[in-house]
Amino acid sequence: MNRTSLTLPSFAKINWFLRVLGKRDDGFHELCTVFQTISLKDTISFTESPELNLTSDDRDISTDEQNLILRSARALKEKFEIERGAEIHIQKNIPFPGGLGGGSSNAAITLLALTILWDAPARLADLIDIGSGIGSDVSYFFYGGTAFGKGRGNQISGLAELSEKYLLIATPNIEVSTAEAFSKLGAERLTKNDSKSILQNCYDDAERLELGHLELVNDFEKVIFQIFPEIGKTKEKLLDFGAKHALMTGSGASVFGVFDNEETRQAAFESFSKEISTRIFAVETVSRAEYQEFLRPCERLFSDSF
Repeated sequence: MNRTSLTLPSFAKINWFLRVLGKRDDGFHELCTVFQTISLKDTISFTESPELNLTSDDRDISTDEQNLILRSARALKEKFEIERGAEIHIQKNIPFPGGLGGGSSNAAITLLALTILWDAPARLADLIDIGSGIGSDVSYFFYGGTAFGKGRGNQISGLAELSEKYLLIATPNIEVSTAEAFSKLGAERLTKNDSKSILQNCYDDAERLELGHLELVNDFEKVIFQIFPEIGKTKEKLLDFGAKHALMTGSGASVFGVFDNEETRQAAFESFSKEISTRIFAVETVSRAEYQEFLRPCERLFSDSF
């Protein structure tokens, strides 16, 4: 069925754990992480048009070529020699930057949506290839749910789903540079033998990941908390307010807390709501099946996922 318009959700992610294992020969860092989609989302509308334009309800969001939405759209057009355009509008809810993958999610959803809207002869593998050139996290958002990421974070494999209904995201009004975060880590280059053994240990941990049975770790925390103590204090507050686990996600500044029940989470939400310098979101996990159901208009592209 030919479409002239399409509206899709663009979900955020958290990292259940994130290890930076060392610097690779290509200059990037070797990562070991477990991604998780959460219910916090942007909404992106696509309408076929002769030109390619982007608008947003958030004046702080760049709508020029710096935006990953436009970069993704142009990359798709170039790869498949598409002459059509689109009017794209994003309702922005995911804090950016914030370590929640908002830009990467937007890029992946744009590639999925425009493949359908433009009837492009692309398979999921083509979109993953384009997305990997745009950002390391983009590949994950073609899958969703609980997933293991290695390499630059762009090599994705599925894991048993983790389900948590009572999550709280706290995002201090602090802009963290991912590039600066990596530079401060000072991770040395691994030997190939070391890299393989450490990655295998990470994957084994990922497969065993059950909240309460495996400590949640983010290698960026020590560095980022030194540069921005307020982010560390945000984690402490989540734990003080009753979270059974709390962890910074990505390179920050967002921190998530895992709560046992709605009452405790709501009390923490109300406490954080008094702080005007922190955005707060009550969310839950989104499984891979749920994620792909939300993206049902793009279902033909999921036939070769995992």
